[in-house]
Amino acid sequence: MSQQNPRQTVRPVPPVIPVILAGGAGNRLWPLSRQEYPKQLIALIGDRSLVQDTALRFADRSRFAAPLVITSEAIRFTIADQLQAVDVAPLALVLEPVGRGTAPAVAIAALLALEEHPDATIVVAPSDHAIRDVAALHAALDIAVAAARQGLLVTFSIPPSRPETGYGYMEHGAGVAGVDGAFRVASFVEKPDAARAEAMLRGGRHFWNSGMFVFGAAFFLAELARHAPEILESAKASLAGRTADLDFLRLDADAFGKSPSDSIDYAVMERTDRAATVPLRAGWSDVGAWSELWTISERDQDGNAMRGDVVLEDAKNCLVVSDRQLTTLLGVENLAVVVTDDAVLVSDLTKAQDVKKLVARLKEANRDEVQNHKVVHRPWGYYQGLHDGDGFQVKRLTVKPGGRLSLQKHFKRSEHWTVVDGIATVTVGDKTFPLAANEGAYIPVGTQHRLENKTDKMMTLIEVQCGSYLGEDDIIRLDDVYGRKDEAPAKA
Repeated sequence: MSQQNPRQTVRPVPPVIPVILAGGAGNRLWPLSRQEYPKQLIALIGDRSLVQDTALRFADRSRFAAPLVITSEAIRFTIADQLQAVDVAPLALVLEPVGRGTAPAVAIAALLALEEHPDATIVVAPSDHAIRDVAALHAALDIAVAAARQGLLVTFSIPPSRPETGYGYMEHGAGVAGVDGAFRVASFVEKPDAARAEAMLRGGRHFWNSGMFVFGAAFFLAELARHAPEILESAKASLAGRTADLDFLRLDADAFGKSPSDSIDYAVMERTDRAATVPLRAGWSDVGAWSELWTISERDQDGNAMRGDVVLEDAKNCLVVSDRQLTTLLGVENLAVVVTDDAVLVSDLTKAQDVKKLVARLKEANRDEVQNHKVVHRPWGYYQGLHDGDGFQVKRLTVKPGGRLSLQKHFKRSEHWTVVDGIATVTVGDKTFPLAANEGAYIPVGTQHRLENKTDKMMTLIEVQCGSYLGEDDIIRLDDVYGRKDEAPAKA
C-alpha cells in the first residue's frame, strides 16, 4: 500500500521587482517639461510617454513582478492614468512627500520589496530614459540579476560614444567570478572636464553611468545601514506611518522629511566594496537635454530633427519641436528651437545642458511657466487657459467619462459655463441638472457648485471667470471624490 508524501511548503522563486522612479522635474527639457507635467509624462519619442515605455519594458510577468512606482503628489493622478492606459497595474504607487533624492526613494522600495519576499531582487529604473533595444536590455538584466544574487550591487555601464561631460563615469575592473558579462567597478568618476572625458574615451576602460541598478533588496539595505544609516531609519519610520489614499500609498511626511537628501551613487554605490556593473548596449539615452534628443531622433539629409508644424530653409543640424503653431527657421545651424503655447526656447545645441540655469532664473522671478503648461491636467480631465484680461479669463474644460470636479465655491469670482460637446451634469446651489451642447449655466460668487460627466464620452465646456481675483487658490472644496479636500492650495 503506497504512502502519500507529506505536503511540503514550496518557497516561491524570489521575484524580480521593477522600481520605477517617476518623481523628477526634468528642468533641462523646459519649456516642454514643467514641474507639474515633467518629461516622463511626455511622448518625446514615438506615441507613448517615457514612463509608459519604461513600464512596458517590465510588462512580461514571467520575468518581472508588477512594478513599484515612486512618484510625487503633483503628478500622481496623471501617472496612474498613463499606466492604466497601457494596462500596467503597479504593485504600489508610492507618493514621496518631498523630494529627497534617489537613495531614500529606493530605500522605501527595498523595504516594500522585502514585504513581498525576503530574497526579492529589485531593478531600479528611472522613468525618463529611452531604450531602443528591449531584448538587449533583458539580456543584460539576466546577467545583472545573477550577479545581484551573489550579493553584489549592480549598475549598468554604457559604452561612451563621445567625450561627454554631462555624465558620471565608472571604470571596469576584474570580471565577476561565475557571471560572464559582469565586472567589478574599479572606480567611479564624477562628471569630468572635456580633457579628462577625451582621455577616458581613448582609454577604453571607462563607461557612462546609466543610473539604473539591480540588487537584492536585503543586500542594498544592509549597505545603506553601513554607509547612510540616517536614510534607512527615516525610510523605516516613514513606511511605518504609511496610509492608503485611493490607489496611492502615502508615507509619513514628517519622518520622510527628516531624511538626508542623497543619490544612490553618493550614499551607497561609491562607498560600497560590492559594486559591480554590466555593460548595456541597448540604445540607451537619459534624454537629459535637447541636444540628446537631437542625437537619438531621426534626422533629414541636413541633420535636422523636427516634430510638429515645422518648415526649414537653409537650416542644418537643428532640433525643432513645435507643439502648436507653424515654426520656421531660415539660414541657421546647430539650434534647438522649442515652441509651446506660452513659451519659446532658442538655444545653441552645445549649450543645451544649461537650460536648467535659465529655469532657475525663471523660478526666481516666480514665473508660472516653470510650473504649468496652458493645459493643466487634473484627475477628472484637464483645463486649458485660452484668454485673459482685466477682471476675466476664459478656459476650456474637458472632463473624461465618469470625471467629477470638487463640490466647491469661490469668494472673488463668478463663472459662466457653456457646454460645447457632450452632456454635463451641473450642480448650482441646491439644484442639479443636465446641460447639453450650446446650453449654459451661471454660478454666482460664493455659490457652491460642481461639474460632472456621467456619460461614456468626453465632455467639453467653455468657462468664463469674472471677478476681482482669478487665482486657482480662491476655492473652498466641500467634497472631493479624489481625496483632495484638504490639499492647499486647492485645485479644481
